[in-house]
Amino acid sequence: MANELYLEKDGAVATIVINRADQRNAFSLEMFKQLPVLLDEVEQDTEIRALVLKGVDDRAFSAGADIKEFLDNRIAKDKAREYNNHALAAADRLYRFPKPTIALIRKLAIGGGLEIAMSCDFRFASSDSRFGITAARLGIIYNLASTKRLLSVIGPIKTKELLYTGKLIDAEKAKEIGILQHIGEGDETDVAAYTYAKELAQVSATALRGNKQVIQAVVDGANEETEHLAEVILASFESEDYKEGIQAFLDKRPPNFNS
Repeated sequence: MANELYLEKDGAVATIVINRADQRNAFSLEMFKQLPVLLDEVEQDTEIRALVLKGVDDRAFSAGADIKEFLDNRIAKDKAREYNNHALAAADRLYRFPKPTIALIRKLAIGGGLEIAMSCDFRFASSDSRFGITAARLGIIYNLASTKRLLSVIGPIKTKELLYTGKLIDAEKAKEIGILQHIGEGDETDVAAYTYAKELAQVSATALRGNKQVIQAVVDGANEETEHLAEVILASFESEDYKEGIQAFLDKRPPNFNS
């Protein structure tokens, strides 16, 4: 069996590929378990500075969790709890991943697929893509953590529309309500996503990591800096990136960040 999730590296940009095209890249339970393992590998690789998630071809980003598994792995409370814990852990690991992340969406990002995409920092999609949360059509109540992530991006009314109806929306509507940052035509979408990833890879990793922590703390409800956040912010003034940024400014040249 081919690896249903695998990692590719191209210089400072890594890609996690969802490789289950015949199932429209539906996530199996094992894939939810594997995603944090790959994220650990990317985090520990100091050469990688940005991450893209995409489907193996242009047929789908992901149509969601594999419903065919539900009767075995997601039936009754105890099994549902175990399954949900793995799925939630995967999405949360991605959401709190310290390096910038981009979901490159072709055709479909539905249910758990949209959940994974919404856990990324940015979402680029082809114009023929469709989006939705179809839990209501299965009689499932969507989890709080993913609902909060969705709501923080598109607001309560649009979240209610998606969750109550289970209807799919097109790329233009998704961009209008804030889900997408970029819409492209066909392969141009891939070019745009990787161009942006390479731009992010040249920015100070120290600043990116710290700013991501601060933004997520605000989204999580923080109104004041914790001792940890204050230390993260102040430590940046002693970083090699800070020294390089100042020197590059004085030298009137682009900075060369290596940390």
